[in-house]
Formats: sequence, C-alpha cells, structure tokens
Amino acid sequence: MSIEEKHTRLIKEKAKDLGFFYCGVSKADFLEEEAKHLESYLKNNFNGKMTYMENHFDKRLDPRLLVDDAKVVVSLLMNYHPNEIQKDKAAPKISKYAYGQDYHLIIKDKLKSLFSYIQEEIGEVGGRIFVDSAPVLDKSWAQKSGLGWMGKNTNIINPKEGSFFFIAELILDLNLIPDGPIKDYCGTCTKCIDACPTDAIVKPYVVDGSKCISYLTIELKDELLPKEFSGKMDNWMFGCDICQDVCPWNRFSKPTKEASFSPHENLLHMSKADWVDLTEEVFQEIFRKSAVKRTKYAGLKRNIGFLKS
Repeated sequence: MSIEEKHTRLIKEKAKDLGFFYCGVSKADFLEEEAKHLESYLKNNFNGKMTYMENHFDKRLDPRLLVDDAKVVVSLLMNYHPNEIQKDKAAPKISKYAYGQDYHLIIKDKLKSLFSYIQEEIGEVGGRIFVDSAPVLDKSWAQKSGLGWMGKNTNIINPKEGSFFFIAELILDLNLIPDGPIKDYCGTCTKCIDACPTDAIVKPYVVDGSKCISYLTIELKDELLPKEFSGKMDNWMFGCDICQDVCPWNRFSKPTKEASFSPHENLLHMSKADWVDLTEEVFQEIFRKSAVKRTKYAGLKRNIGFLKS
C-alpha cells in the first residue's frame, strides 16, 4: 500500500468514526465546466439578491486560491434526515435540515477534530475546513468525489442514502488518492421539476434561485415577500423540502444518528395556531441553537403572515 493510499484510508476511517457517512477525495483543480455554469447563473440573475454569489468568482472555482499549495478537496456528507416530522399537517412547515441545532457549528467541530487527527497522525499538513460559509462549490466537489450525482433539482443524490445530508470540505496540501464521479441515475424522471410550486427548476439541472421557496423564506431580507408568490408557498415558512420529498431516491433515506440534529421537544408538536401566535420569547427558546435564527423573529413572522395572504 502506498503512503497516499494509507493516508486516504486513515482519513476516511476517522471521518466515519466522527459520524460522516461518506467521504470522497478529488484533486484540487480549476472547475472548468462549473465556471461556465456559474457565469450563466449570475448573468441570468438566478442568485436574486444573494449578491455575495458574485464575490470571489475565481476562488469559487479554484481551491488553490483558498489554500496555498492545495492538493486535494476532501468532501464529506452528514445525514440529517429526522426520525419524525411536524405533527400538525396544517401548521407552517420548516425544512428538515433546520429541525435540530445549527449544522454549521456541529459539523465545524467535527471537521476540527478530523483536521487535528490528520496533523497528529500524518504530520504537518496545511489546510482549511469549510461548512457552507465560504466561496466553495460544495456540490461540485461532492460530485467530483463520487459522493453522488447532481440531480435535476441540483441537489447531490447518493444512490444508497438519497439527498437529506449536509456537505462539508477539507482542502489540504496533502497528496491523497482521488475518487472518480459516479453515473447520473435521474433518467427520465421529472418529479422534482413537476412538483415545484414556484417553477424554480427552470429546466433539468438549472434552478432559478430567486424563485426558490428556500431563498424567499431565508435569504430574501425584504420587508415583504413578492406578491407573485402568494398562494404558491405550499405552507413553507423556513426553507423547503418539496423537490427532495418527491425524489424517488429518498426512499433510501435513513434517520440520522446525530443527536444534535434532533428537534427541540416542542417544535414538532406546535399547531398552526401556535405558529400564528408565536412570541419572540418562544422563538428564542425553540430556535436558540438553530439555523432558523438566520431569518430572525421578524423574518419568520413575515413568512407566516405571507402564508395567510
């Protein structure tokens, strides 16, 4: 076994111990195809008011600009699929990824542990950790690393686990054995496209982010949501899971074993009336450690109010 093979196995085994259910490696290189897609995405204003998407264009496409002498991108997946969902079918809905504690913090801690382990076991390795908070094209690297294919809804789909998982990366100046991409198994299926109530999936593999319910309920900070989406939100107040819920591959999703992603004890039992009457005090209690805090109390109330319009 070569030293690269040994190091690759070491990292993948430790990643599994830390709760990541997949770990793949790709060579740190310029993303040529993705450059065209990103340019087209921005040109069509599919980023809406997410102006940060226009920043660091070159860094998004070349990990060597983020880490000196970067050799590989190590991509990792962590399952967040819950054991149970909200009880009241009439209640405003929250995306499953936000049921538990903020994934940024949970995964960042695990990546720090993994990075420390690499330095202890292998030696002086330089690199950085990333959890959805820097100019890194997570899905592109996950795809290149063989962790899944990019579905028509632009989510990464794993043939054994579906798509309810978080993606994170380590960019390292260490030589490892890269994995290759896997085949696209979407076939002729268009369930995600047909189910999207705002027509955000404008064609297979292309999403207009400015029409996505997740964008409207989380990223858009305007005082009022655009009237054109009235009656089209399918009762989502934070995020949206429609294109994942209808995906046939998610029949393979299994409940997460990560306790931190378990919902607050009151969250799943709140009724429609509870949400309509939500106070800031209850909001702070339920979402104290949650990603839902991103939208703030006023933002969540805005979304809930819009669902009644």
